[in-house]
Amino acid sequence: MILIVESGATKTDWCLVDAGKPVRRLQTPGMNLSTIAAEANSAVFAEAVDAFTDVDEVHFYAAGLLEFPTELDRVFKGRFPHVRCEYASDLLAAARAACGHSSGLAAILGTGSNTCHYDGEKIVRNIHGGGFIIGDEGSAAALGRMFLADLVKDLVPADIADAFAAGHEADYASLVRNVYKTPAPSRYLGSLAPFILAHRGNAYVDALVERNFRDLFERALLRYDRLPVGVVGGFGCACRAELEGLGAAYGLSFSRFIPSPMEGLIDYHGV
Repeated sequence: MILIVESGATKTDWCLVDAGKPVRRLQTPGMNLSTIAAEANSAVFAEAVDAFTDVDEVHFYAAGLLEFPTELDRVFKGRFPHVRCEYASDLLAAARAACGHSSGLAAILGTGSNTCHYDGEKIVRNIHGGGFIIGDEGSAAALGRMFLADLVKDLVPADIADAFAAGHEADYASLVRNVYKTPAPSRYLGSLAPFILAHRGNAYVDALVERNFRDLFERALLRYDRLPVGVVGGFGCACRAELEGLGAAYGLSFSRFIPSPMEGLIDYHGV
């Protein structure tokens, strides 16, 4: 049986597949391998792996996979000594899920963001996402970061700032603590997106959302060949209207919007 693991900054989806059909699913916290301590990842990982048996093949996709995940591989091989493992980026997961075996552009738009040109088999060009501090344009975390940057400078309109304070820790000390002293700051920043999107129709919020996506288009998507874009991620799906409207203005089309790559990966690996 095949175990597919797809991990982003917010959540990790696990699916055991037999003859192309899911037989067991599990969801655990996200594991960004470049921004979250290896010990924290391994602890979550080991507990989840114990929930599965009779695994012959593993396809593990993760955000922040910049090198071979030695600690995680040790967990897998300890549980399934003879298993064959493939370790790949969450970007390849998105490309396989959104494009299958066809060429196109893939864009992860969730807590974080990343984009690539995929030729139907492999990624042939990737403009690096950069993470939530120096990149992640078009993501939920980037939108949250932009909003907080305005909030601490008193640039958010009073009605929006008051609404935020009514449901969130909004004093300066709490904002700084949540951004700089939590284990997963990108997750915190991304968690602000639902509040922001709930206030669509406000001129400030609409402009903020548009600016986030203009950054994505101008700093990433427009720098590839003009191919249809497949979007993967809950945030991207929630903003489909904004993306398609802005895409029309820039001459870009969208081929698919899927909230999670798992269903596409089941199809891809089940062939």
